[in-house]
Amino acid sequence: MQSPYDVLGIDPDADRDAVVRAYRKRVKDAHPDHGGSLVEFERVRRAYEHITEGRDPSTFETDIDDGRGRRNGTTEDGRSGSGRRDDGRRGSERSRGESGGTEGSDEEGEDRSLGPTVEYLDYEVLEANGWELTDEDLFEKAEAADLDVDRHGLLVVEDRETLLEAAERYGFSWPYACRGGACANCAVAVVEGEIEMPVSTILTDEMKEQGVRLSCIGQPVTDNLKIVFNIERLPGLAELRLPAEQFESARADD
Repeated sequence: MQSPYDVLGIDPDADRDAVVRAYRKRVKDAHPDHGGSLVEFERVRRAYEHITEGRDPSTFETDIDDGRGRRNGTTEDGRSGSGRRDDGRRGSERSRGESGGTEGSDEEGEDRSLGPTVEYLDYEVLEANGWELTDEDLFEKAEAADLDVDRHGLLVVEDRETLLEAAERYGFSWPYACRGGACANCAVAVVEGEIEMPVSTILTDEMKEQGVRLSCIGQPVTDNLKIVFNIERLPGLAELRLPAEQFESARADD
């Protein structure tokens, strides 16, 4: 039986940074859009959680099926990590029970159980290479550049999770400050797909029409998205930034 370290391809004595780096690479390779499968993807996610939560490696289960039609990879406490919200916009009307979440699930069933997939790209890469947000082949160029996973890669957003929360779950340190939609520190540019924000009192209508969203309150509502993060210093957004330190101090005092 595989240990969680085997799944991530690392030694049992690997430090946390090595665990995070291995996880970021493995989730990209395991994603169905990159030749993997939902079963493999969920196995990688659970292995990472098992290690980072300090559980006994010998208790790791390679495959889980709770017998209630949930997808493979539901955690022991019953949390469903990547089930889709029943909002009718991501194929949720199709019965989850059709994809039983076992090794025998067909490809169609696996796709129905996967949350929104976000391909992300760091704006600093655009600046370094002279690329523009409007380049039609922007993400093709990023793929060809073989960038580090901190700069370019894939992540999957879980149920009721914001884009920023998903990025942090993957171990990324994307910019943010207020976490309430009151500043532009966490702004991202949506190149493809859609992100909905329950409220937005800081972005102008023009910004939103250009695809700017706030990752701290934004939740994907399409299956696949392409976004550029780290754009908070762009003209118009720079003036809407807040010093992150004041919010860190406030949280420390709570």
